[in-house]
Amino acid sequence: MTDANPAAPPSPDAAAAPAAPAVPPSPTDRPGLARGTRVLLTLAAAAIVFAGIWFARDILAPVAVAAIVVIITHPVGRVLERRGWPRWLATTAVIVVAYLILGALAAMLVFASAQFVAMLPEYADDLEQTAESIAAFLQSIGLGEEAGQAASSALDPATLVDVATAIANAVLGFATAFFFVLAYVIFMAADASRFARDGLAFGTQSGDAISAKYFTGVRRYYVVNATFGLVVAVLDGLLLLALGVPIPLVWAILAFVTNFIPNIGFVIGVIPPAVLALVVGGWPLALIVILAYSVINVVLQVLVQPKFVSDAVNLSLTLTFFSVVFWALVIGPIGAILCIPLTLLVRALLLEPGAGNVTLRRLSGESMPAPPADSRAAPSD
Repeated sequence: MTDANPAAPPSPDAAAAPAAPAVPPSPTDRPGLARGTRVLLTLAAAAIVFAGIWFARDILAPVAVAAIVVIITHPVGRVLERRGWPRWLATTAVIVVAYLILGALAAMLVFASAQFVAMLPEYADDLEQTAESIAAFLQSIGLGEEAGQAASSALDPATLVDVATAIANAVLGFATAFFFVLAYVIFMAADASRFARDGLAFGTQSGDAISAKYFTGVRRYYVVNATFGLVVAVLDGLLLLALGVPIPLVWAILAFVTNFIPNIGFVIGVIPPAVLALVVGGWPLALIVILAYSVINVVLQVLVQPKFVSDAVNLSLTLTFFSVVFWALVIGPIGAILCIPLTLLVRALLLEPGAGNVTLRRLSGESMPAPPADSRAAPSD
C-alpha cells in the first residue's frame, strides 16, 4: 500500500539554490550568566587576587622592582647586539646597567636617611620651640587645645625620632630585599634576551602590539620622570642651599624620588624642607620655600612634563590618583612609585585585548579614535 501523498521530488531550481547562512544567536539568546552577575564575580575574583598580592607583597614587590628596571635597561642590549656584540655579552651589559641604577638609588636612600637621623639631635630644641609656638597660635585663633596638641606632637622631637627610626627600618628592609632584586634582575635579563630572540616580548620583533605598547610606555614614563626629577632636584637643592635650609642635598634627593609619585609627590617632597625652614627662619622663610617649590614643580611637572608622558601613559587623573593609594596599600610604599606601570599592566591584560572594552578603556584615560559618523547616527527608515 502506497502513501496517498508521496513527497514531491525536489525541483532542480531548489537543489541548485545555495543554503541560507546560519544566523548566529543574538547575545540575549545565548545562555549564560546575567551581566550584573558576571561583574560581581569579576570583582570578587579581583578582590581575592589583590588580597593574595597583599599577603605576598614582601616577595612580589622586589619582583616588580626588578621587572621595571629590566624593562628600562633592555634596549641597551638591543643596541649592543645591533653593533655586533654577542648576545651573552649584551645581556651582561644590561645586568650591569641595571645594577648601576639600583646601586645609585640605594646609595641615595641610605645617605638621605643617615643625614636625616644625624640632623635631629642638633635641631631638637628648635623643633620643640616651634611646636609650642604653633600650638599657642592655633589656640589663640580658637581652634582648641586638641588642634594645638596635634600640631605640637607632629613636631615633637620624640615623634620625629620615631619617624627616623621607621625610615631607617624601611631602608634596612629595602637592603634585605635588595639581594632578591639583584638576583631577579639576572634571571629576568636572561629571559628577556631569549624572548626578544623569539619575538615574544619586550616589543622587539614581535607583532604583539599590546606588549610592545606596554613596554615602550613604561620606558618612556620612567626615563622622562627621571629626567624631570633630576632637573627638579637640582633646582630645589640650589634653592634650599641659597636660603640656608639645613641638609639641602637630602631634600633634593627627596624631591627626585617623590617626582615618581604622581599627583601627591610634590606635597610629600615640600613638607620636610618647609618645616625645617620654619624652624630655622620662621614663617617668612617657610613661605618662601613653599612658594618657590610650587613655582618650580608646577612649571615642570604640571605644564611641561605631561606633554612628554601623556602618549605613553594615557591614564585619567582620577585613575592616576587612585592607583597611587591602591598600590601603596597593596604592596607597600614602593607601590606609590610603581603605581603607573602596574596600572598600565592591569589595563593591558584585562581591557586592551577585547574589542568590547572600549568604554572602560576610554574611562581609564586611553585616547581612542572616535567612531565614524555613520555608526553613531541611528539608521533611518
